[in-house]
Amino acid sequence: MSTETTRTVSATQAADWLAAGDAILIDVREPDEFREEHIGAAASLPLGSVAGLRQNFTIPENRKIVVHCLKGGRGEQACRKLEDILPAHQIYNLEGGITAWKQAGLPVVGLATGGPSIFRQVQMIVGSLVLLFVALGFVGLTPAFALAGFFGFMLAFAGFSGWCGLALLLQRMPWNRTA
Repeated sequence: MSTETTRTVSATQAADWLAAGDAILIDVREPDEFREEHIGAAASLPLGSVAGLRQNFTIPENRKIVVHCLKGGRGEQACRKLEDILPAHQIYNLEGGITAWKQAGLPVVGLATGGPSIFRQVQMIVGSLVLLFVALGFVGLTPAFALAGFFGFMLAFAGFSGWCGLALLLQRMPWNRTA
């Protein structure tokens, strides 16, 4: 793994590179986050799929690669992976992610609902349930520990398999539907 510091680029500089055709933009957020809202020029390649980049994309060595996520954390992880996979390329993390892109007044496309993504809703619900059941376990309702374990298992299963029943249910909720 690369030990160098990940290079960053501002939203406005990245926009200039994209407009000039000097760079490609890779969005490493989850597919539902991408569907909800994304930068128009971005290709979707979730963080968990970055290792398969060579099978999915052909990138000329003279083009910079700009990676982004929501705020920069996953983008930095992706940059480190890409530096190992594509050592001849110039790889940059979009400083502040799509959040900074929007704050710079740059355009995005998608179906943004204004609320948290389904991915974040799943995290909030399952995290709250695990916390609740652990707390109930500590106050004497010991079977609650088993329920906390079940929800933890289901979250891990969703991560490994890519299938999440709660996410499918949340997609049908009125607050997640678009007009």
